[in-house]
This record gives sequence, C-alpha cells and structure tokens, in this order.
Amino acid sequence: MPLRLTFMGTPEFSVPALQALAAAGHDIAAVYTQPPRPAGRRGLDLTKSPVHQAAEALGIAVRTPKSLKGADEQQAFAALEADAAVVVAYGLLLPKAILDGTRRGCFNGHASLLPRWRGAAPIQRAIMEGDRETGMMVMKMDEGLDTGPVAMTERVAIEPDMTGGELHDAMKETGAALMVKAMQALGDGALVLTAQPDQGTTYAKKILKDETRVAWTRPAEAVHNHIRGLSPFPGAWCEMSFGGKTERVKLLRSSLASGNGEAGTALDDALTIACGEGAVRLVELQRAGGKPMPAKDFLRGAQVAKGTRLA
Repeated sequence: MPLRLTFMGTPEFSVPALQALAAAGHDIAAVYTQPPRPAGRRGLDLTKSPVHQAAEALGIAVRTPKSLKGADEQQAFAALEADAAVVVAYGLLLPKAILDGTRRGCFNGHASLLPRWRGAAPIQRAIMEGDRETGMMVMKMDEGLDTGPVAMTERVAIEPDMTGGELHDAMKETGAALMVKAMQALGDGALVLTAQPDQGTTYAKKILKDETRVAWTRPAEAVHNHIRGLSPFPGAWCEMSFGGKTERVKLLRSSLASGNGEAGTALDDALTIACGEGAVRLVELQRAGGKPMPAKDFLRGAQVAKGTRLA
C-alpha cells in the first residue's frame, strides 16, 4: 500500500532512497534538506544540496529550514499529514514534535549494523577499525542517538582494499532498496520492530582534521585501513619533500606489502613504505592542487627514492 511520506536528507548518499521511494509509487508530500551553501572560489554562489536538486527534478516541493525547533516549523511539518517520514543523512536534529509529527513515525536509513557505529561517520569508522562487514539498517527513530528499534537489515561485506568511497556507493544503493522494502511493509501493516541489543555499542564520531594525518608508527594494517577509510574524503595525508620543498600529499589507495624498516621510510623506489610493523605500498596519490593518479604516474613527476623519509 503506497504511503504519504516526508523525505528528509541532504547529501548524494540520500538521493537513491528518494528516487526509489518516488519510483515505488509513494506520495512524497515534501522534501526537507539543508539550505543552499556558499560555493565557488569567492563563496558568492549558492549551491543546492544533491537531494534538493533531485527533488526539484522529480517535481517535489522542497523545504530548507535552518532548524526544526520552532513552533512554526513543527506545525508546518505536522500539516503535511504524512504517514511517515524517511530520514537519510539529513543533518539536523529532529525534536520530539517532529518525531511525533506523522501518523507512524520517522524511519532512518543508517549505514551500520547497530548498535555498532552509532553517530556521524559509520562508513569511515567501520573501515578504519578493520571491520569485515557492515550493513544498512532501517530504524524507527526516538530521541536518542541512533538508539531506536530496528525494522530491517541488509548486510554488506567490506573487502580488504575497499575504500570509504566505494563502500559509500555500495551502501547508498543497498539502503535505497531496503527503505523501499521497509515502507512497503509499513504500508501493509507488516513491519516488525526489534529493540537494539544492550551490548556492542560503539560511536562513529565525526572525522576531525587532526586525525587525518598518517601515523607511520602504527602497524601496516592500521595504516592501510586509515588510508582507505578516509578515501576520497577527507583524505589521509602525509608530507613529502620534493626539490627541497615539503608538500602535503593525499594518500587515496594502498595495499599491504612485505618488508620492514624505520617507520615512514621508503623501502624501495616504488612507494613501499615501512610502518611500525610491516609495510604498505601506496597505490594512488594526489599532490596539492593536482588530480588523483596511480603511483607509477605520480613517480614520473615526484621522485621518492629508497630511503626517503615521509612525515
């Protein structure tokens, strides 16, 4: 049975879910997304969010409040008379009046196997911690941080060299299909909610700039997970010296390699770098102001000889 829904999301990750729900025949009463942000070199242009653009392409009304705490916004939300709200990476806190502002509640598409990785950066944190599996979950929201009961789960394997960007793209499609399935079950009165377990809770805090620098003293597997978890954004980085100048270089892909040596030292001329234990080979890099490139192309313009120290 089709539902009348309010959709709440902002980044590109949320777009497939919006499109899939519309394609499934649900009535999207309105889309809520973050307000347009300054863009361009001088910050004078305003750029609509990916969800905003997708909603306009679908002919759906868009709302961009800066906050949902005011009585006027809460009344406007309730006036939509939606059966449910679907929330996918919206980015604003939902007050209780919003959580209670539909007939059947607000349902969040969350990118982890709850209660593991509640919070802002579950995709990156799962890879950075070396998890071999994650998943998408549809959860009925409550006033806690990703603490509500779970309705549906779809597990996703994390391959050994998979980057955060690759997992992001896999998860957004998985999440879209799962949300359509969940809303179908909700419309049919067949959606079953299960409380999250009390054990195994971890928090995926926002990625901070001061943790993106590679610490070569860590074991190779931890360095590898750090690099791929932060790729392509915000990007792990280190400093390299070229022609007497030190540059910050983003490290976008790596692989585990054999070898040992002083942490941060190149063990050969092919970007195999010693870690605290073992080594990694840098596979894709990006100089400041440049484009991402494979290691072999990078080395054509930036010699990193055996014995070079990376910081």
